[in-house]
Amino acid sequence: MPFLGQDWRSPGWSWIKTEDGWKRFEYLNHKLGDNINELTLEELDNDKENIYVGDVCEVAAKKRKKDFFNNNTKSQFFFQERWIYVQKESTRERHGYCTLGEAFNRLDFSSAIQDMRRFNYVIKLLQLIAKSQLTSLSGAAQKNYFNVLEKIVRKVLDDHHNPRLIKALLNDLSSTLCILIREVGKCVLIGNINIWVCRLETILNWQQQLNNLQIPKQVSNGMTLSDLPLHMQNNILFKFSDACDIISLGRTTPTLHMLSEDRQLWKKLCQFHFTEKQFCRHLILSEKGHVDWKLMFFTLQKYYPVKEQYGDTLQFCRHCSILFWNDRHLALIFKDSGHPCTANDPDSCLTPVSPQHFIDLFKF
Repeated sequence: MPFLGQDWRSPGWSWIKTEDGWKRFEYLNHKLGDNINELTLEELDNDKENIYVGDVCEVAAKKRKKDFFNNNTKSQFFFQERWIYVQKESTRERHGYCTLGEAFNRLDFSSAIQDMRRFNYVIKLLQLIAKSQLTSLSGAAQKNYFNVLEKIVRKVLDDHHNPRLIKALLNDLSSTLCILIREVGKCVLIGNINIWVCRLETILNWQQQLNNLQIPKQVSNGMTLSDLPLHMQNNILFKFSDACDIISLGRTTPTLHMLSEDRQLWKKLCQFHFTEKQFCRHLILSEKGHVDWKLMFFTLQKYYPVKEQYGDTLQFCRHCSILFWNDRHLALIFKDSGHPCTANDPDSCLTPVSPQHFIDLFKF
């Protein structure tokens, strides 16, 4: 008996539970589906001579869906899911494997940039992709990459938060694009070379807008950071893990500048980012014979990577091989692990995924 229908080894459709029972989940909105059905009926009426009109219209409808999405949307690709299965080899049930581009398309990075806890994480991930993995992305993933990047730039221009991070990202990305365009033919670029030139021009335009960004002085009638007692301001500075943030804060007022030059502050920062063995190799003494911890920090930074610290990251379940965003509010209220986990203790199987670890997951 011949097997008709989809391959039995495919993952199948996505279903959602409603009051009327289980229904198939459609990724495109109903309005788009209605328009396609109307266009299909028009083709049925106008092309009666074609005996295979049903098959032709089905193919045309699928193509029209694709063209409509590619030409009229700025949103992230089809999928905006909370989790994906990381598959590294083919099995009888599943063919192929999960790529970096597929993971970037399906995980909801567009919403992640709206969360301040995840913003730095997404920026760092985009920066690593720009340095080494841009040409390995598929055409759809590259389009999605630049769409997410555009949303980040617009967000920074609107709320004036973290312009330093996006400037560093655009500098690395523009350098990569210059090399790719200059060495065209030596590397494989998806799409016409004019598309990449246009992308480079867009990035240069964004850089100019960020360089011309003027952050207005905020006028507040309430309590400010300078109104706090000195010991409280000092405690806040000791919570910082980024040296650039400490220096930027020290430029605001003379009092904060004095606190930002505290030797104990820079000593703790060195001890947080580097091991004792590392800073003993590059010991720097001042004229008075004391250790210059601030100068030593920036010296060590040239030789060793600093620790990365993020408010929230992607999580990887070792039991299910699933990569997902973990919503802490849902986890507390509904005891939701963030993905369909079958482990007895899901929390014990979770591993935070750094941006570099995210890329390494898809190196086969």
